Amino acid sequence: MPTEVSLISKYSDLEGKVALVTGGSRGIGAATCMALARNGAKVAVNGRDEAAIDAVVASIKAQGGTAFAAPADCADLAAVQAMQRKVADALGAPELLLPFAGGGSSKPMPFCDISEQDWRSSLDQNLTSTFFVLKTFLPAMLARGSGAIVTMASAGGRVAAGAPADYGAAKAGIIMLTRHLAAETGASGIRVNCISPSAIMTERTAARIPPERQQQMRAAFPLGRLGQAEDVAAAALFLLSSASAWITGATLDVAGGRVMS
Repeated sequence: MPTEVSLISKYSDLEGKVALVTGGSRGIGAATCMALARNGAKVAVNGRDEAAIDAVVASIKAQGGTAFAAPADCADLAAVQAMQRKVADALGAPELLLPFAGGGSSKPMPFCDISEQDWRSSLDQNLTSTFFVLKTFLPAMLARGSGAIVTMASAGGRVAAGAPADYGAAKAGIIMLTRHLAAETGASGIRVNCISPSAIMTERTAARIPPERQQQMRAAFPLGRLGQAEDVAAAALFLLSSASAWITGATLDVAGGRVMS
């Protein structure tokens, strides 16, 4: 039976750096916040549910780490700008930026059933929110002349299967946005990469997918298991660290072999 637990490597160069994780209150984002804190980073935890944010912050502090609650709706530019000021005052300008906030339905849906509201919501929650965070936090990185950014796509933005077209288009847009930014900011000492996960068993997805369906899904992945939030967190930390110093503009499929490119 393939192992079900991913071990997070230690990256000493992350120690003392300020990181912002949007969508950090649950699932992949929360696991990444915890992993960053275990590597000595000072973590600003963003989300919209303040109780969930506080739980992640409390867990980090209980383990001796440094964390700051940074609630905001990342699809609201003014809210992101206000958050930027609060994070800078509390921890300093982030050197590590992880715009992971996203949402919308990833359930299959016929193209003609996608409503205008579905379309706009998917773009706002995923692509627009990523753009707003990058636009707001990038200037300080450019002024410093260094930084690492990891964006969040999805297998739904890599292959035309499973996810509805609105969600897939938004996630594919994040991949291209990442490439554009990497090409533009590389000479300024900033690396920008993207993670594209598939079938990650967060608490939410595990509760939504019956065990028998999970078993069927496992058979479709060459590695023989479904992903965990820690798998994605491990990939994010690698892309943030100096271990990936010669990588920028890349999309890393954390997909158990289901997506190969």
